[in-house]
Amino acid sequence: MGDTSRTGSRAKMSITRKILTTLGIVLAAVILVVGGYVLYIVIGYNRIPDHQALTVERVGAPTEQAGATEQTGATETPGETSDSSAKHLQVNEEYTALTFNIGFGAYDHDFSFFLDEGLMADGTSTVGSESRAASREAAERNTATIVSQALAEQPDILLFQEVDVQADRSWDVDQRAQILEALPAGTWYDYATNFHSGYLFYPPTKPIGKIVDAGLLTISAYEITVAERRSLPVSDAFPTKYFDLDRCISVSRLPVDGATGTSTASGTDAQAPELVLINVHPSAYDEGGIIRAQQMEMIADIMAEEYARGNYVIVGGDFNHAFGGSEQLFMGGMQRPEWVQAFDEQLLPANFHVVLADNYDSIGTCRDTSITYQPGVNYEVVIDGFIVSDNVEARAMNIDADYLGSDHNPVRLEFVLLG
Repeated sequence: MGDTSRTGSRAKMSITRKILTTLGIVLAAVILVVGGYVLYIVIGYNRIPDHQALTVERVGAPTEQAGATEQTGATETPGETSDSSAKHLQVNEEYTALTFNIGFGAYDHDFSFFLDEGLMADGTSTVGSESRAASREAAERNTATIVSQALAEQPDILLFQEVDVQADRSWDVDQRAQILEALPAGTWYDYATNFHSGYLFYPPTKPIGKIVDAGLLTISAYEITVAERRSLPVSDAFPTKYFDLDRCISVSRLPVDGATGTSTASGTDAQAPELVLINVHPSAYDEGGIIRAQQMEMIADIMAEEYARGNYVIVGGDFNHAFGGSEQLFMGGMQRPEWVQAFDEQLLPANFHVVLADNYDSIGTCRDTSITYQPGVNYEVVIDGFIVSDNVEARAMNIDADYLGSDHNPVRLEFVLLG
Protein backbone atom coordinates (compact mmCIF):
# COMPACT_ATOMS: atom_id res chain seq x y z
CA MET A 1 0.00 0.00 0.00
CA GLY A 2 2.80 2.37 0.91
CA ASP A 3 4.68 1.63 -2.33
CA THR A 4 1.56 2.31 -4.37
CA SER A 5 1.06 5.63 -2.60
CA ARG A 6 4.64 6.68 -3.23
CA THR A 7 4.36 5.65 -6.87
CA GLY A 8 1.20 7.75 -7.24
CA SER A 9 2.88 10.75 -5.60
CA ARG A 10 5.87 10.49 -7.89
CA ALA A 11 3.55 10.31 -10.90
CA LYS A 12 1.69 13.43 -9.76
CA MET A 13 5.00 15.26 -9.16
CA SER A 14 6.17 14.24 -12.62
CA ILE A 15 2.97 15.55 -14.18
CA THR A 16 3.27 18.79 -12.18
CA ARG A 17 6.87 19.24 -13.32
CA LYS A 18 5.85 18.71 -16.93
CA ILE A 19 3.04 21.24 -16.60
CA LEU A 20 5.35 23.79 -14.95
CA THR A 21 8.03 23.14 -17.55
CA THR A 22 5.53 23.62 -20.36
CA LEU A 23 4.20 26.80 -18.78
CA GLY A 24 7.76 28.04 -18.32
CA ILE A 25 8.56 27.38 -21.97
CA VAL A 26 5.37 29.14 -23.10
CA LEU A 27 6.09 32.10 -20.80
CA ALA A 28 9.68 32.31 -22.02
CA ALA A 29 8.46 32.21 -25.63
CA VAL A 30 5.96 35.01 -24.95
CA ILE A 31 8.64 37.12 -23.25
CA LEU A 32 11.02 36.46 -26.14
CA VAL A 33 8.42 37.39 -28.76
CA VAL A 34 7.20 40.49 -26.93
CA GLY A 35 10.73 41.55 -26.02
CA GLY A 36 11.89 40.98 -29.57
CA TYR A 37 9.01 43.07 -30.92
CA VAL A 38 9.69 45.91 -28.48
CA LEU A 39 13.36 45.81 -29.48
CA TYR A 40 12.34 45.87 -33.16
CA ILE A 41 10.19 48.98 -32.61
CA VAL A 42 12.82 50.76 -30.48
CA ILE A 43 15.71 50.05 -32.86
CA GLY A 44 13.63 51.02 -35.88
CA TYR A 45 12.47 54.32 -34.36
CA ASN A 46 13.83 57.47 -35.93
CA ARG A 47 12.71 61.03 -36.41
CA ILE A 48 13.31 62.91 -39.62
CA PRO A 49 15.64 65.84 -38.85
CA ASP A 50 14.31 69.38 -38.97
CA HIS A 51 14.91 71.74 -41.92
CA GLN A 52 14.75 69.11 -44.67
CA ALA A 53 14.53 70.46 -48.20
CA LEU A 54 11.64 68.95 -50.15
CA THR A 55 11.78 68.11 -53.82
CA VAL A 56 9.53 70.37 -55.88
CA GLU A 57 8.19 68.56 -58.94
CA ARG A 58 5.72 69.06 -61.77
CA VAL A 59 3.10 66.60 -62.93
CA GLY A 60 4.25 64.95 -66.14
CA ALA A 61 7.91 65.94 -65.74
CA PRO A 62 10.43 63.06 -65.98
CA THR A 63 11.59 62.02 -62.52
CA GLU A 64 15.26 62.42 -63.36
CA GLN A 65 14.66 66.01 -64.50
CA ALA A 66 12.56 66.83 -61.45
CA GLY A 67 15.35 65.65 -59.16
CA ALA A 68 13.07 63.51 -57.03
CA THR A 69 14.47 61.90 -53.90
CA GLU A 70 12.88 59.48 -51.49
CA GLN A 71 12.04 61.46 -48.37
CA THR A 72 11.97 59.06 -45.46
CA GLY A 73 15.09 60.61 -43.98
CA ALA A 74 17.30 63.47 -45.13
CA THR A 75 16.51 64.85 -48.58
CA GLU A 76 18.90 66.41 -51.02
CA THR A 77 18.47 70.13 -51.47
CA PRO A 78 16.75 70.63 -54.84
CA GLY A 79 17.75 74.27 -55.14
CA GLU A 80 15.90 76.92 -57.10
CA THR A 81 13.34 75.50 -59.53
CA SER A 82 12.20 78.76 -61.14
CA ASP A 83 10.89 78.27 -64.67
CA SER A 84 10.51 81.25 -67.00
CA SER A 85 7.38 79.65 -68.48
CA ALA A 86 5.72 79.02 -65.11
CA LYS A 87 2.67 80.95 -63.99
CA HIS A 88 3.10 83.26 -61.01
CA LEU A 89 0.55 84.55 -58.57
CA GLN A 90 -0.42 88.20 -59.01
CA VAL A 91 -1.39 90.81 -56.46
CA ASN A 92 -5.03 91.92 -56.31
CA GLU A 93 -6.26 88.84 -58.19
CA GLU A 94 -8.63 86.30 -56.64
CA TYR A 95 -7.50 82.69 -56.18
CA THR A 96 -8.88 79.62 -54.48
CA ALA A 97 -7.30 77.10 -52.14
CA LEU A 98 -8.70 73.89 -50.69
CA THR A 99 -7.64 71.84 -47.68
CA PHE A 100 -8.71 68.21 -47.31
CA ASN A 101 -7.63 65.51 -44.86
CA ILE A 102 -8.21 62.35 -46.89
CA GLY A 103 -7.91 59.91 -43.96
CA PHE A 104 -5.69 57.49 -45.95
CA GLY A 105 -8.71 56.52 -48.05
CA ALA A 106 -10.30 54.38 -45.34
CA TYR A 107 -13.14 56.45 -43.92
CA ASP A 108 -16.22 55.60 -45.92
CA HIS A 109 -19.56 55.55 -44.11
CA ASP A 110 -18.99 52.04 -42.76
CA PHE A 111 -15.61 52.82 -41.19
CA SER A 112 -14.92 53.43 -37.49
CA PHE A 113 -11.40 53.92 -36.13
CA PHE A 114 -10.03 51.73 -33.33
CA LEU A 115 -8.30 54.61 -31.50
CA ASP A 116 -11.45 56.74 -31.35
CA GLU A 117 -13.57 56.47 -28.21
CA GLY A 118 -16.76 58.36 -27.46
CA LEU A 119 -19.97 58.56 -25.47
CA MET A 120 -23.53 58.61 -26.69
CA ALA A 121 -25.83 61.22 -25.18
CA ASP A 122 -27.18 58.62 -22.74
CA GLY A 123 -23.65 57.77 -21.53
CA THR A 124 -23.19 54.57 -23.55
CA SER A 125 -19.52 54.07 -24.41
CA THR A 126 -18.48 53.76 -28.05
CA VAL A 127 -15.20 52.66 -29.58
CA GLY A 128 -14.17 52.20 -33.21
CA SER A 129 -13.15 48.82 -34.56
CA GLU A 130 -11.12 49.23 -37.75
CA SER A 131 -7.45 50.01 -38.37
CA ARG A 132 -7.30 49.55 -42.15
CA ALA A 133 -9.42 50.36 -45.15
CA ALA A 134 -11.92 47.59 -45.87
CA SER A 135 -9.96 46.49 -48.96
CA ARG A 136 -7.58 47.74 -51.61
CA GLU A 137 -10.56 48.45 -53.83
CA ALA A 138 -12.18 50.49 -51.05
CA ALA A 139 -9.02 52.56 -50.55
CA GLU A 140 -8.80 53.27 -54.29
CA ARG A 141 -12.51 54.06 -54.52
CA ASN A 142 -12.46 56.40 -51.53
CA THR A 143 -9.37 58.18 -52.84
CA ALA A 144 -11.00 58.62 -56.24
CA THR A 145 -14.11 60.06 -54.56
CA ILE A 146 -11.97 62.53 -52.60
CA VAL A 147 -10.07 63.63 -55.71
CA SER A 148 -13.32 64.15 -57.61
CA GLN A 149 -14.77 66.22 -54.76
CA ALA A 150 -11.61 68.33 -54.46
CA LEU A 151 -11.23 69.05 -58.17
CA ALA A 152 -14.92 69.94 -58.48
CA GLU A 153 -14.06 73.09 -56.50
CA GLN A 154 -11.50 74.06 -59.19
CA PRO A 155 -8.87 75.19 -56.66
CA ASP A 156 -5.62 76.86 -57.64
CA ILE A 157 -3.96 75.39 -54.55
CA LEU A 158 -4.63 72.06 -52.84
CA LEU A 159 -3.46 71.00 -49.39
CA PHE A 160 -3.94 67.31 -48.61
CA GLN A 161 -3.20 65.54 -45.32
CA GLU A 162 -2.94 61.82 -44.44
CA VAL A 163 -1.86 60.82 -47.93
CA ASP A 164 -0.42 57.29 -47.94
CA VAL A 165 2.36 56.48 -50.37
CA GLN A 166 2.99 52.99 -49.01
CA ALA A 167 1.21 51.58 -45.97
CA ASP A 168 -0.54 48.39 -44.92
CA ARG A 169 -3.50 50.38 -43.60
CA SER A 170 -4.33 51.51 -47.15
CA TRP A 171 -3.35 48.20 -48.77
CA ASP A 172 -0.25 49.78 -50.34
CA VAL A 173 -2.32 52.04 -52.58
CA ASP A 174 -0.07 54.92 -53.65
CA GLN A 175 -2.55 57.70 -52.99
CA ARG A 176 -0.08 60.41 -53.92
CA ALA A 177 0.27 58.88 -57.40
CA GLN A 178 -3.49 58.42 -57.70
CA ILE A 179 -4.06 62.10 -56.88
CA LEU A 180 -1.34 63.34 -59.22
CA GLU A 181 -2.67 61.25 -62.11
CA ALA A 182 -5.87 63.30 -62.00
CA LEU A 183 -4.07 66.66 -62.29
CA PRO A 184 -3.14 68.60 -65.45
CA ALA A 185 0.41 68.30 -66.74
CA GLY A 186 2.68 71.00 -65.40
CA THR A 187 0.98 71.24 -61.98
CA TRP A 188 3.50 71.93 -59.22
CA TYR A 189 3.67 69.86 -56.04
CA ASP A 190 5.79 68.90 -53.06
CA TYR A 191 5.39 66.19 -50.46
CA ALA A 192 6.50 65.83 -46.82
CA THR A 193 6.56 62.58 -44.83
CA ASN A 194 4.45 62.92 -41.69
CA PHE A 195 4.20 59.26 -40.60
CA HIS A 196 6.54 56.30 -40.94
CA SER A 197 6.81 53.30 -38.66
CA GLY A 198 7.76 49.68 -38.34
CA TYR A 199 5.03 47.05 -38.22
CA LEU A 200 2.52 48.14 -35.58
CA PHE A 201 0.96 44.99 -34.15
CA TYR A 202 -1.98 46.91 -32.77
CA PRO A 203 -4.80 46.22 -32.35
CA PRO A 204 -3.75 42.53 -32.06
CA THR A 205 -6.74 41.16 -33.97
CA LYS A 206 -6.48 43.70 -36.81
CA PRO A 207 -2.97 45.18 -36.80
CA ILE A 208 -2.53 48.56 -38.45
CA GLY A 209 0.71 47.15 -39.89
CA LYS A 210 3.70 48.93 -41.36
CA ILE A 211 3.58 52.51 -42.58
CA VAL A 212 6.51 53.12 -44.88
CA ASP A 213 5.49 56.62 -45.93
CA ALA A 214 2.46 58.84 -45.37
CA GLY A 215 2.25 62.60 -45.28
CA LEU A 216 1.33 66.05 -46.55
CA LEU A 217 0.84 66.80 -50.25
CA THR A 218 0.85 70.42 -51.46
CA ILE A 219 -0.32 71.13 -55.00
CA SER A 220 -0.35 74.40 -56.96
CA ALA A 221 -1.27 75.58 -60.43
CA TYR A 222 1.31 78.33 -59.84
CA GLU A 223 5.05 77.96 -59.46
CA ILE A 224 6.51 76.63 -56.23
CA THR A 225 10.16 77.63 -56.11
CA VAL A 226 11.34 75.81 -52.99
CA ALA A 227 9.79 73.84 -50.14
CA GLU A 228 10.95 72.72 -46.74
CA ARG A 229 9.87 70.16 -44.15
CA ARG A 230 9.85 71.44 -40.57
CA SER A 231 9.65 68.90 -37.74
CA LEU A 232 7.14 69.68 -34.99
CA PRO A 233 7.50 68.77 -31.30
CA VAL A 234 6.12 65.32 -30.44
CA SER A 235 5.73 63.36 -27.24
CA ASP A 236 8.86 61.68 -25.84
CA ALA A 237 6.81 59.50 -23.48
CA PHE A 238 7.12 55.72 -23.66
CA PRO A 239 5.51 54.07 -25.54
CA THR A 240 3.60 56.97 -27.16
CA LYS A 241 6.50 58.21 -29.25
CA TYR A 242 6.79 54.86 -31.02
CA PHE A 243 3.17 54.90 -32.17
CA ASP A 244 2.51 58.59 -32.93
CA LEU A 245 3.10 60.38 -36.19
CA ASP A 246 6.43 62.04 -36.98
CA ARG A 247 4.57 65.34 -37.03
CA CYS A 248 5.68 68.08 -39.39
CA ILE A 249 4.58 70.97 -41.55
CA SER A 250 5.57 71.73 -45.13
CA VAL A 251 6.52 75.28 -46.04
CA SER A 252 6.19 76.06 -49.77
CA ARG A 253 7.24 79.32 -51.41
CA LEU A 254 5.38 80.79 -54.40
CA PRO A 255 6.56 83.91 -56.27
CA VAL A 256 4.14 86.84 -56.38
CA ASP A 257 4.33 89.30 -59.28
CA GLY A 258 3.45 92.91 -58.64
CA ALA A 259 4.16 92.84 -54.92
CA THR A 260 6.07 95.73 -53.43
CA GLY A 261 8.74 95.57 -50.74
CA THR A 262 11.61 93.17 -50.25
CA SER A 263 11.92 89.68 -48.87
CA THR A 264 15.00 88.05 -47.38
CA ALA A 265 13.37 84.66 -46.82
CA SER A 266 16.15 82.11 -46.37
CA GLY A 267 16.55 79.56 -49.12
CA THR A 268 15.33 81.84 -51.91
CA ASP A 269 16.74 84.56 -54.13
CA ALA A 270 13.41 86.38 -54.38
CA GLN A 271 13.60 90.18 -54.06
CA ALA A 272 9.85 90.67 -53.77
CA PRO A 273 7.42 89.21 -51.22
CA GLU A 274 6.41 85.59 -51.70
CA LEU A 275 3.36 83.63 -50.71
CA VAL A 276 4.49 81.30 -47.94
CA LEU A 277 2.08 78.36 -47.97
CA ILE A 278 2.12 76.15 -44.85
CA ASN A 279 0.43 72.72 -44.84
CA VAL A 280 -0.29 71.50 -41.28
CA HIS A 281 -1.60 68.47 -39.40
CA PRO A 282 -0.82 68.74 -35.65
CA SER A 283 -1.39 65.94 -33.12
CA ALA A 284 -4.86 64.77 -32.18
CA TYR A 285 -4.78 62.40 -29.23
CA ASP A 286 -2.35 64.02 -26.76
CA GLU A 287 -4.01 64.29 -23.36
CA GLY A 288 -4.81 67.85 -22.40
CA GLY A 289 -3.59 69.21 -25.75
CA ILE A 290 -0.12 69.96 -24.34
CA ILE A 291 1.82 68.76 -27.40
CA ARG A 292 -0.66 70.45 -29.73
CA ALA A 293 -0.06 73.77 -27.97
CA GLN A 294 3.72 73.35 -28.38
CA GLN A 295 3.26 72.56 -32.05
CA MET A 296 1.04 75.60 -32.60
CA GLU A 297 3.59 77.82 -30.82
CA MET A 298 6.28 76.67 -33.25
CA ILE A 299 3.98 77.20 -36.25
CA ALA A 300 3.09 80.66 -34.93
CA ASP A 301 6.79 81.56 -34.65
CA ILE A 302 7.34 80.57 -38.28
CA MET A 303 4.31 82.57 -39.36
CA ALA A 304 5.57 85.66 -37.52
CA GLU A 305 9.07 85.32 -39.00
CA GLU A 306 7.71 85.11 -42.54
CA TYR A 307 5.38 88.06 -42.07
CA ALA A 308 8.25 90.13 -40.66
CA ARG A 309 10.14 89.44 -43.90
CA GLY A 310 7.31 91.03 -45.84
CA ASN A 311 5.76 87.82 -47.12
CA TYR A 312 2.15 86.80 -47.55
CA VAL A 313 1.32 83.80 -45.32
CA ILE A 314 -1.47 81.23 -45.64
CA VAL A 315 -1.61 78.29 -43.22
CA GLY A 316 -4.06 75.53 -44.05
CA GLY A 317 -4.88 72.01 -43.02
CA ASP A 318 -6.33 69.85 -40.28
CA PHE A 319 -5.50 71.77 -37.09
CA ASN A 320 -7.07 69.25 -34.68
CA HIS A 321 -8.39 72.26 -32.77
CA ALA A 322 -12.03 73.39 -32.78
CA PHE A 323 -12.60 76.75 -34.46
CA GLY A 324 -15.30 79.27 -33.59
CA GLY A 325 -16.78 77.44 -30.62
CA SER A 326 -17.76 74.60 -32.96
CA GLU A 327 -17.02 72.04 -30.25
CA GLN A 328 -20.59 72.68 -29.05
CA LEU A 329 -22.38 73.12 -32.37
CA PHE A 330 -22.84 69.61 -33.81
CA MET A 331 -23.50 67.30 -30.88
CA GLY A 332 -25.76 64.91 -32.81
CA GLY A 333 -26.64 62.08 -30.44
CA MET A 334 -23.27 62.08 -28.72
CA GLN A 335 -21.24 63.86 -26.07
CA ARG A 336 -18.15 65.93 -26.82
CA PRO A 337 -15.09 63.62 -27.18
CA GLU A 338 -12.17 64.17 -24.81
CA TRP A 339 -9.71 64.81 -27.65
CA VAL A 340 -11.56 67.90 -28.88
CA GLN A 341 -9.73 71.06 -27.80
CA ALA A 342 -10.87 74.61 -28.55
CA PHE A 343 -8.45 76.66 -30.64
CA ASP A 344 -6.74 79.30 -28.51
CA GLU A 345 -6.52 82.41 -30.70
CA GLN A 346 -4.05 83.89 -28.21
CA LEU A 347 -1.51 81.52 -29.79
CA LEU A 348 -1.71 83.51 -33.01
CA PRO A 349 0.96 86.15 -33.62
CA ALA A 350 -0.02 89.72 -34.34
CA ASN A 351 -1.36 90.40 -37.86
CA PHE A 352 -2.89 86.93 -38.27
CA HIS A 353 -6.44 85.61 -37.95
CA VAL A 354 -8.46 82.44 -38.48
CA VAL A 355 -10.65 82.64 -41.57
CA LEU A 356 -13.81 81.27 -40.02
CA ALA A 357 -15.99 79.81 -42.77
CA ASP A 358 -19.16 81.73 -43.56
CA ASN A 359 -21.12 78.53 -42.92
CA TYR A 360 -19.03 77.19 -40.01
CA ASP A 361 -22.14 76.87 -37.83
CA SER A 362 -24.04 74.70 -40.31
CA ILE A 363 -21.41 72.32 -41.80
CA GLY A 364 -18.83 70.45 -39.74
CA THR A 365 -15.48 69.38 -41.14
CA CYS A 366 -14.75 66.26 -39.05
CA ARG A 367 -16.98 63.50 -37.74
CA ASP A 368 -16.65 61.26 -34.70
CA THR A 369 -15.26 57.89 -35.82
CA SER A 370 -15.96 55.84 -32.71
CA ILE A 371 -19.08 54.77 -34.62
CA THR A 372 -19.88 54.39 -38.31
CA TYR A 373 -21.34 57.43 -40.05
CA GLN A 374 -24.97 58.03 -39.18
CA PRO A 375 -26.18 61.50 -40.23
CA GLY A 376 -27.50 63.45 -37.28
CA VAL A 377 -26.02 60.97 -34.79
CA ASN A 378 -22.24 61.41 -35.06
CA TYR A 379 -20.61 64.26 -33.18
CA GLU A 380 -19.06 66.77 -35.60
CA VAL A 381 -16.68 69.70 -35.21
CA VAL A 382 -14.86 72.29 -37.36
CA ILE A 383 -11.12 71.62 -37.09
CA ASP A 384 -10.06 72.16 -40.71
CA GLY A 385 -9.46 75.53 -42.29
CA PHE A 386 -7.08 78.41 -42.83
CA ILE A 387 -5.15 81.10 -40.98
CA VAL A 388 -3.91 84.09 -43.00
CA SER A 389 -1.78 87.20 -42.53
CA ASP A 390 -3.47 90.58 -42.72
CA ASN A 391 -2.00 91.30 -46.17
CA VAL A 392 -4.25 88.51 -47.47
CA GLU A 393 -7.95 89.20 -47.94
CA ALA A 394 -9.87 85.96 -47.58
CA ARG A 395 -13.18 84.23 -46.96
CA ALA A 396 -13.88 80.52 -46.50
CA MET A 397 -16.64 77.96 -46.98
CA ASN A 398 -16.96 74.47 -45.51
CA ILE A 399 -17.90 72.01 -48.27
CA ASP A 400 -20.50 69.34 -47.50
CA ALA A 401 -18.89 66.25 -49.02
CA ASP A 402 -21.10 63.97 -46.89
CA TYR A 403 -17.99 62.23 -45.48
CA LEU A 404 -18.15 59.88 -48.47
CA GLY A 405 -14.45 58.96 -48.63
CA SER A 406 -12.99 60.56 -45.54
CA ASP A 407 -13.91 61.45 -41.96
CA HIS A 408 -13.30 65.08 -42.98
CA ASN A 409 -15.05 67.57 -45.21
CA PRO A 410 -12.91 69.97 -47.28
CA VAL A 411 -12.68 73.71 -46.72
CA ARG A 412 -12.45 76.19 -49.61
CA LEU A 413 -10.62 79.50 -49.32
CA GLU A 414 -11.04 82.44 -51.70
CA PHE A 415 -8.17 84.88 -51.27
CA VAL A 416 -6.52 87.99 -52.68
CA LEU A 417 -2.90 88.98 -52.09
CA LEU A 418 -3.14 92.70 -51.43
CA GLY A 419 -0.77 94.87 -53.48
